[in-house]
Amino acid sequence: MLRAAIVGASGYTGGELARLLCIHPSVTITAATSRQYDGKPLARIFPHLRDRTDLTCRNLGVDEIIDLADLIFCAVPHKTAMDVVPSFLKAGKKVVDLSADFRIKDVTVYEQWYQPHSAADLVEEAVYGLPEIFREEIRTARLVANPGCYPTSITLGLAPLMKSGLIDPATIIIDSKSGTSGAGRAAQVGTLFCEVTDGFRPYKVGGVHRHIPEIEQNLSALAGEPITVSFTPHLLPISRGILTTIYTDLKGQAGLAEIYALYEQMFGEELFVRLLEPGSLPATQHVRGSNYCDISLNLDERTGRLIIVSAIDNIVKGASGQAVQNMNLMCGFDEDAGLLQAPLFP
Repeated sequence: MLRAAIVGASGYTGGELARLLCIHPSVTITAATSRQYDGKPLARIFPHLRDRTDLTCRNLGVDEIIDLADLIFCAVPHKTAMDVVPSFLKAGKKVVDLSADFRIKDVTVYEQWYQPHSAADLVEEAVYGLPEIFREEIRTARLVANPGCYPTSITLGLAPLMKSGLIDPATIIIDSKSGTSGAGRAAQVGTLFCEVTDGFRPYKVGGVHRHIPEIEQNLSALAGEPITVSFTPHLLPISRGILTTIYTDLKGQAGLAEIYALYEQMFGEELFVRLLEPGSLPATQHVRGSNYCDISLNLDERTGRLIIVSAIDNIVKGASGQAVQNMNLMCGFDEDAGLLQAPLFP
């Protein structure tokens, strides 16, 4: 059995990792760290894990974590991850980092959007953990940078088109909506029940959201040229889910059948990308609790504009589920191990 540690187990992504790993056939959770809940059973912090785990959260030092685990999930905030990941790697451990610390390849760009980087020498080595695009690189990686939730829904939604020549990349406009769990578990006024319920609002408007450089990095790599997008996120009055709507102008007279063929070519054999038939639209409740990304393609013939809609569970495919998928690839397990749950509906 692989011994796995969850560093930062008391947040939503840590709790979701625990839920998924509890049913993984080849993994045992040997450590769950938390400063705030040191000494408290994980099932008390997350009551839905009762009778699933008897693990107790502990405020462990780096050396103690190294002794207990073969693979380490870092579910801690930005900056905290870069402080501990080098020690884990030096000790020969594999790491899946769920923060942004190793996602952005240009350290200068990272520092413009986040903070100074103290482990810049590891950025080039880190493999971006989107299995549908970087599967073979992930298999041999010792450090995987797990993608952000918005970038996952957007990159998968656009990937087949970026080299096609069928769209004008300069016209890409992205409108994403997320459930409040995307803001984390810490109490803050903006995500209190009374601030969110019965309402719907944008935030970080005007090209200032920290996921923008990650999105543009991904799309630029796929297109082979610099891509700049307009991205506006919104906060939905739900706990889980991201619905992303992408607008882009077509070049020439490409039809929907030709566009569908591109998506079938890239995603037809994928385990966790579901390309919906014409006329069907994704919904957050159809992927809730699952590792799926649902995608639909819609052509506005009047304007010559393609409308791509994708839906994921932001905590699963947008975070912890994708982290488990990456672990499976890194450790030679079946890629879908521990991830075969059907979505929860309603």
